[in-house]
Amino acid sequence: MKKLTTPLDEKTVRSLKAGDQILLSGVIWTGRDQAHKRLVALLDEGKDLPVDLQDQAIYFVGPCPARPGEPIGSAGPTTSGRMDAYSPRLIKDCKLRGMIGKGGRSDAVVDAMKQYGAVYFAAAGGAGALIAQSIKKAEVIAFPDLGPEAIHRLEVEDLPLVVAIDSDGNDLYKR
Repeated sequence: MKKLTTPLDEKTVRSLKAGDQILLSGVIWTGRDQAHKRLVALLDEGKDLPVDLQDQAIYFVGPCPARPGEPIGSAGPTTSGRMDAYSPRLIKDCKLRGMIGKGGRSDAVVDAMKQYGAVYFAAAGGAGALIAQSIKKAEVIAFPDLGPEAIHRLEVEDLPLVVAIDSDGNDLYKR
C-alpha cells in the first residue's frame, strides 16, 4: 500500500504502476461531464479556469447531499468514459496528473496520460458510503447551478484507490 498526498508531481505519477494500491490524502477536485465541458469551453475561450488543475486530481463523482454534521453524502465514482472527450485537453493544457473514477478509458486519454504524465485511479463502484468516510471536508467551488455535478474541493484522508491505468499505458481493465 502506497501513501500519496496531493499535489502529484510528474515524477511521482510516472513511478506508479497499474495494480498499485494507494491511500490518497490532501485536496482533490470533483467534476463530471457537464463541469468538464465548461472547463474545456473556458480553455477554448482563453479564459482562466475556476480552479488550478496543475498537478491535481479530479474525482468523477456527483456526491449525494450531506446528512447533518457530515461533510458529504455517499460519494461513489461515476463511469469515467463520459469524460473521455475532455480529459486529454485537461491533461495536456492544465497538467492534470490524476483522475479517479470507474471503468475503462479511451485510447486518446491513455495516449495523453503517456505523453504528459498522468494516472487513472479506480475507486470501488458501489462503495460510495465507504468512500465518503475518507472525505473530511467538501465545498462547492464552481458551477453551483450543476448541483451535485458542480466542482467541489474535497479534503481527503487515506482515500483507497487502485492504479487502473499507469502513465506507461498499462491497463488493469485490459489484463
